[in-house]
Amino acid sequence: QVQLVESGGGLVQAGDSLRLSCAASGFIFRYSTMGWFRQAPGKEREFVACILWSSGTTYSADSMKGRVTISRDNAKNTVYLQMNSLKPEDTAVYYCAADPAGRGSGRPNLYGYWGQGTQVTVSS
Repeated sequence: QVQLVESGGGLVQAGDSLRLSCAASGFIFRYSTMGWFRQAPGKEREFVACILWSSGTTYSADSMKGRVTISRDNAKNTVYLQMNSLKPEDTAVYYCAADPAGRGSGRPNLYGYWGQGTQVTVSS
């Protein structure tokens, strides 16, 4: 059974940092591209960052470039999202996703596995 369990969300103030974690099980994590997406109320789900399984290359959305770092620990089957200098517009539910085909993409439809999400709220 595939599971992606996010943690680390919460209520923070503008300018603060948060580190999200996503523990994965039930599939071959080390060969999967891992991504983070977010969805704010009334908006579509949008790409935040992803990390390739093969090279560890990372990609991030322009809106968060320079403020986020995605990393993975294949020994722990866990992917992380470090977010700095948070803004109120970063408020959203953040989802961890896995593409077991190992592609590198910001397109949510290419990710076959999804977590339940963790709420991040940034107050001004």
